[in-house]
Amino acid sequence: MASVLDGINQRTQLVGQNRLELLMFRLQDGGLYGINVFKVREVINCPQLTIVHSAHAVVRGVADIRNKTISIMDMGSAIKGPAIEDADNSCIIITEFNRSIQGFMVRSVERIVNLKWGDVRLPPEGTDTDSYINAVTSVDGELVQLVDVERILTEVVGAPEMVSSEITEKIHFDDNQIKHVMVVDDSRVARSQISKTLEQIGVKCTLMNDGKMALDQLKRWVAEGKAIKDVIAMVISDIEMPEMDGYTLTSEIRCDPSLKDLYVLLHSSLSGVFNENMVKKVGANRFIPKFSADELVRELLPIIMSSGEDTSAAA
Repeated sequence: MASVLDGINQRTQLVGQNRLELLMFRLQDGGLYGINVFKVREVINCPQLTIVHSAHAVVRGVADIRNKTISIMDMGSAIKGPAIEDADNSCIIITEFNRSIQGFMVRSVERIVNLKWGDVRLPPEGTDTDSYINAVTSVDGELVQLVDVERILTEVVGAPEMVSSEITEKIHFDDNQIKHVMVVDDSRVARSQISKTLEQIGVKCTLMNDGKMALDQLKRWVAEGKAIKDVIAMVISDIEMPEMDGYTLTSEIRCDPSLKDLYVLLHSSLSGVFNENMVKKVGANRFIPKFSADELVRELLPIIMSSGEDTSAAA
């Protein structure tokens, strides 16, 4: 089973090319689902689980894996589908994102596929807005649904903290400062988390579902004769998104003379040294992992406070 992820550390060359590798798996309903390989640490056969009666309903138990106690969640139950029936013969996808490690029980693991983000779409219009699927694609003629694992984790462990009063009580904006940012994220839950955080400090958000939508809106503002620095103070962007990922969005911004000085903060559930390296490669100003309300506010406050000054990316 571990061989499914052999060489994952060598896959970082995909980053920045608007591509992704998707680990495909099946749930009890027989459907084909996917998760970005960069969220996956390993895939194992289901170990012995210890039941925790006070745990969330989707937690099947905890297991000791690599000297760490990890919660194992039933992916099927978590997305309001049928639970995995044969736990003993199931697979566990060990993931790391949003600063935590957890396992997801699935019926079986298929394989890894290499895709273009441009081939990954938002769910069709009319799809349930309460869906746990934040993108879809097709592999060998079969629909693959990308699960919003960030939403699952938020529902299981609780919503992130509010901005501390220690920070909010010290915020005083001047009238000439640009209190408006663009937030780009394909996860509805993530967009909500960020917008609610910024609302607490009086900052307006323009919300976009993917990098292409964001870039199109930035160019529309410019086409309307607006200086981008007078419209928004910065862009806060997720990395993994359908159509156009955050790295590609950043590169496109830096290549456009009318946008090149825009401050870009990459804000992702993905973790790892490669993110820091890619920030420099594509010209983003900063990277921080999701999700800490206080950390996010501390990062953006100096940018808003210095609205109108030179905030171009460091060489």
